[in-house]
Amino acid sequence: MLRFLVARTGDRAEAEDVLQELWIRVRSVDAGPLGNGRAYLYRAAQNLVLDGARARQRRTQREADWVASGLDAPGAAEPADPRPDAEAEMLAREDAAALASAIAALPEGAGRAFRLHKIEGLSHGEVAARLGISRSGVEKHMAVAMAHLRRALQD
Repeated sequence: MLRFLVARTGDRAEAEDVLQELWIRVRSVDAGPLGNGRAYLYRAAQNLVLDGARARQRRTQREADWVASGLDAPGAAEPADPRPDAEAEMLAREDAAALASAIAALPEGAGRAFRLHKIEGLSHGEVAARLGISRSGVEKHMAVAMAHLRRALQD
């Protein structure tokens, strides 16, 4: 039997492991009356060899997938959660609230020009047409708005 298992596995140590596993299984299972006990043992041994080969194949594929993922490289870590952490989210909300407050505090003309240009996405010419002022007037309002926002957000 050992020679058969060595031929099937290609490794004497593995063949001895399979033989030991076969012995344990045969002793613990009541197979009932057997027509050919020798054939039963060879079939059971062959099944154990196939089970081992399938397990090795699955392990090899799993390891290849792991290597392909790049997570086995030295210093590699699992990808971080792409969502911002709670502190960064809180700071972003505070910044957004400060910006909204500063925009609300802009002088009336500068505030209208800023909202139309920066928030609604209109060009300086379109803002001028909508407000009924010259293009240079829009540019002056934008300069006032930007200076005001810079001062307000520096705090």
